[in-house]
Amino acid sequence: MSNRVAVSERSDTFTDGQYMSASEKRLVLKAWIRFLKGGMRAEDFTHRLYEHLIQHCSFIAHFSQHGFYDSYFTTGDGRMRFLLQFDPDSSGGSIEYGGLTHWLVGDYADINEAMREAARPYVAELREAAAKQQRAADVEHARHLLARHGIGLDA
Repeated sequence: MSNRVAVSERSDTFTDGQYMSASEKRLVLKAWIRFLKGGMRAEDFTHRLYEHLIQHCSFIAHFSQHGFYDSYFTTGDGRMRFLLQFDPDSSGGSIEYGGLTHWLVGDYADINEAMREAARPYVAELREAAAKQQRAADVEHARHLLARHGIGLDA
C-alpha cells in the first residue's frame, strides 16, 4: 500500500475533537504533507500548521509563527531535532517536553499519528539534507573563526 493511500485512509477516520473538527484535521494533514514534500520551505509553513503544532503537538509558540520557523527550520540541527518527534520509527516523544508522548493520545491522536505516518517517505531525505546544511554552516563558521586568527582552512 502506498503512503498516499495509507494517509488517505487515516484521514477518512478523523474524528471531531473539542477544538478541531475532522475536516480541519484533514486540512492540517494536507498542509503538513505539502510542507514536508517542499523541503520545509518557509512559504509552505502555513498558519494552520503552526497553530496545530503549538496547540496539539507539544511545542511552545516561540513567540510567533516566524519565531517557530526560525527555531526549527533555518538550521540543519533544528530541522533534525524537529524531525525526530515526527519520525514514525521513533518513540514520538516531545522534543520540548522531555520525551512525553501525551500529544499522541486523546482528541488529536488521530491527526498526530497520521502526521507521523505521512512523514515516513520524507524523513530520511530531509535528515540527510539537514545534515549537509549543518555541516556547511559549521565549516563556514570554523573558517570565519580561524580567519580571525590568521589561520586558513583547507577543506
